[in-house]
Amino acid sequence: MRYAVVIEKAPSNYAAYVPDLPGCIATGASVGETETLIREAIEFHLEGLKADGLPIPLPSSHVEYVDVPA
Repeated sequence: MRYAVVIEKAPSNYAAYVPDLPGCIATGASVGETETLIREAIEFHLEGLKADGLPIPLPSSHVEYVDVPA
């Protein structure tokens, strides 16, 4: 499956979350580290849902970039 991930710059690190998986977050010192950690967080989150007998949410978020004049 392919989930949308949002990575944001925080004052001293980067934070990531997955809109389709509430509560699935990660933070890291760099974008690359944050990408690695959110991938691991997604896997862990899905394993937890399966272990609890809960349904796995299908990816449904749509991501687009919109250009606006500077």
